[in-house]
Amino acid sequence: MAYEILMAINVIDEKSYGSYRSAMMPILESYGGRFVYDFRVSEVVKSATGEEVNRLFTIRFPDWAARERFFADADYAKVRESLFDRSVASKTIIAEYQT
Repeated sequence: MAYEILMAINVIDEKSYGSYRSAMMPILESYGGRFVYDFRVSEVVKSATGEEVNRLFTIRFPDWAARERFFADADYAKVRESLFDRSVASKTIIAEYQT
């Protein structure tokens, strides 16, 4: 069964975030992952965390093991540290589920 993550983030540097997405896509795809939905959010009516959110997306992996391998990948960690961490102020995993 496929495995999905529903994420909410607050992007504070669109240029760096765009560079992050470009750099991480080949790594994500090498594990069979892909973005299923990706939204820019204009208004948040309610948030359990109180964090600001301006982006909402789902990432799908073929299974849980592929998800784990992707997030443990050393090349992904470098991309995340150099680009994601400076371009995103907050992140929230809303849900993880099998489809």
